[in-house]
Amino acid sequence: MKRSSLFYFSAFGLKTILFHKKDPILGTIILTDKCNLSCKHCAVNNITAVIYPYEQIRREMKTLYQMGIRILFFCGGETFLWEDGGKTLRDLVKEAKQMGFLIVNTVTNGTFPLELPKADLILLSLDGDRQRHNQIRGDTFDTIMENIDRSPGNNICLYMAINQINKDTVERVCQIAKEKEKVRAVSFNFHTPYPGTETLYLNEAEKEQCCRVIGKLKRQGYPVFNLESAFSYLIHNSFPTPCAQCVVMENGRLSVCGRCIDIPGLCDRCGYFFAAEYALLFQGKLRVMSEMLTTYLKYI
Repeated sequence: MKRSSLFYFSAFGLKTILFHKKDPILGTIILTDKCNLSCKHCAVNNITAVIYPYEQIRREMKTLYQMGIRILFFCGGETFLWEDGGKTLRDLVKEAKQMGFLIVNTVTNGTFPLELPKADLILLSLDGDRQRHNQIRGDTFDTIMENIDRSPGNNICLYMAINQINKDTVERVCQIAKEKEKVRAVSFNFHTPYPGTETLYLNEAEKEQCCRVIGKLKRQGYPVFNLESAFSYLIHNSFPTPCAQCVVMENGRLSVCGRCIDIPGLCDRCGYFFAAEYALLFQGKLRVMSEMLTTYLKYI
């Protein structure tokens, strides 16, 4: 991370904490809900299969920037399916950087070539070992491993949603993150029980066991992007929701924190580690602040 970016984020954090501000800093733009996969835990793919046009995405980027957003995520559907008038995801990342966003990340299922050298992080969904990943996402594990090895950069962060199918494969995913030279780290979430996926949700005891494993591996030197200081809050869902510092833009609609915030009770069972981490950070939790600083400096 550039020193200027660190100063900017530090100043934003201090103002937010001291003056109890609710201004956002992290924004996500949904490029499309079109996807080439149909994963067991996903409730938002191919609902419309519309690819939003370039000019609309550009306007949304400007809107978020003017709101003070400086960390931008591009999400789907599958982001690498986005294209319009010869523009591709690579062009969006480049333009976001030129616009002034300090960190630009994208989320992908990893089944397309990972040619995004300008992205700070490519968050690549890997949901377990070969057997469990393929059970959740179809026969894609080997393709993903090949795309990681062929990637021109080393800006990949594995992104695993822990659920009832893959909860015993956390260590294996950490091992893959450590073994692959193109992978910087691995980031975990717990499954959030969107309608139709409730059976995949973990109870508190299962979350605690997973956090115990993640914490142990992190202390052993495995490249884990998550903050151990937030684990207890995630286990018991005791962090404040929604996180005012995160917003999502989808087809012109702005939502605080998540795209399904209007589903009754869903926030109370949120499994997104970053939402907990940011909410706790801007509450002024000192351990979270310290750990986030060292983690971001290490992996971004």
